[in-house]
Amino acid sequence: MTKGRYVVQQRDTPRRIAQNLGITRISLMSANPQWDPKTPIVPGETINIPLLAHNHDPDTIVMTAAEYGPAQLSGDIQRLSQVYPSIKAGVIGRSVLSQPLHALNIGSGPFLWHFNGACHANEWITSLLLMKFAEDYAKAYERGKTIGGKPAADLFSRCSLWIVPMLNPDGAQLAQEGLHPEHPLYDELLRWNRGSTRFHRWKSNARGVDLNDQFPAHWDEERQRRGVSAPGPRDYGGPAPLSEPEASALAEWTERMDFDAVLALHTQGEEIYWNYRSCEPPEAEQWAHRMAKAAGYRAVYLEGSDAGYKDWFISKFGRPGFTVEAGWGHNPLSLDDFDDIYDDIAKLLAEALDSRRGDSFQAGWGKLDES
Repeated sequence: MTKGRYVVQQRDTPRRIAQNLGITRISLMSANPQWDPKTPIVPGETINIPLLAHNHDPDTIVMTAAEYGPAQLSGDIQRLSQVYPSIKAGVIGRSVLSQPLHALNIGSGPFLWHFNGACHANEWITSLLLMKFAEDYAKAYERGKTIGGKPAADLFSRCSLWIVPMLNPDGAQLAQEGLHPEHPLYDELLRWNRGSTRFHRWKSNARGVDLNDQFPAHWDEERQRRGVSAPGPRDYGGPAPLSEPEASALAEWTERMDFDAVLALHTQGEEIYWNYRSCEPPEAEQWAHRMAKAAGYRAVYLEGSDAGYKDWFISKFGRPGFTVEAGWGHNPLSLDDFDDIYDDIAKLLAEALDSRRGDSFQAGWGKLDES
């Protein structure tokens, strides 16, 4: 029987894992004879899971059939960096609850690209999309194949890509698992979420701050427009720009790395936003339309929105920055649609890597913590 690997997360049980993966509990237990039925499974433990033959090839690491949380992410990054020499891993900072903000590097070219995901908690599927892309890209490069219709070796030699797949690990965990009494901010979060322990609509971090309203790009105007003055599920920009460790770490790292272009992956709407207050370079619109054509998305000129990561990057550096709204529906998007969403996004991201401004920048990790 073909098997894959899975990292046990908080509140997991064999029954819940089996249900999420669409397999039977008996087959899961059979794949893990080391389990003692009387002993609870341990978060962080790596277990075997039987895979459906049509769903995965034997050497797939990133599993796409279940919710994707911080523990799964950490385990996948460790294995990917071990299996694929073309992937380097590091940490750019820590979350409110001290969870690592992981980063991956793929490619050796002079043009520096950055992608990030899961800025919003209930958009955690973007982490899975980016991790699946990272694995497929590394695999295609090392096997001399294509990614999103582009020769991986060409993209690898042109660009150095840095991915922060999960900017908001605390929030993603809340959105997936809900609030439990042992949470260090239980009382505050319960109040901010209007007494509910269900967090499937939560977009903010663990302090009730919307990280995509945190960046110093007309932050005051966005705060007035939102009209939200206290922590909550969404739209609260915090007490000041970059008050949250996640946003602060990303901004500081972005400045150190001096990226040529950035892309923030969100859900949903199948749109690409490419402009900000006329600060964007001339090529940004052309790039956006190429990416949109590759994915079947729409390139949209957006007004009346400030304080996002893309907004800050464009206004500070005058370089191309994009927000991509993946998929269609209601957040969190269903994993039943993952394959269709990923097919579009893989083409879009590969097209992004094929867009370059020049060869004047040198790749490097800056001060990235590789621990």
